[in-house]
Amino acid sequence: MLWAEAPVPAPAKDGFKNYITPAGFRRLHDELAHLWKVERPQLVSIVAWAAGNGDRSENGDYIYGKRKLREVDRRIRHISKSLDSAVVVDNSTRALDQVFFGATVTVAGPSGDERVVTIVGLDELDAGGTRVSWRSPLATALLKARAGDVVTVRTPRGPEAVEVLAVRYDPMT
Repeated sequence: MLWAEAPVPAPAKDGFKNYITPAGFRRLHDELAHLWKVERPQLVSIVAWAAGNGDRSENGDYIYGKRKLREVDRRIRHISKSLDSAVVVDNSTRALDQVFFGATVTVAGPSGDERVVTIVGLDELDAGGTRVSWRSPLATALLKARAGDVVTVRTPRGPEAVEVLAVRYDPMT
């Protein structure tokens, strides 16, 4: 395929690009494959078995199986759309001393407490808060900063000064 024929990712609905790290892209791709090849076929066979048991209106296996199948199909559609619009950004091989997408940054808050965050795409966030969206207030404030810089982060309590202690780019695994 010539480079001119390569498909162009669709822009996100909100106008922002769907940036993702190589590891995040791989995780989503693996999850999609697992859903298609393992979970969905199991659910389809359970629903087919339950449907053969007669009355579907009070058949718990059928009702639960159909609900779970809809959830899996919804997740498959979401992941497929995310992968189709993804723009993979790999800064792990660059020797950068500035904060960009994919950076792992150690910061110190106003009270001196240290926190390590990695700036990732919207589909890669974690509940623990160690991977933050590149669109979050913290990441927005950190972008282009260097170790030793003090940046201002907009928080619900008001602006807070945060010091950048270290910037590194880990190989994305």
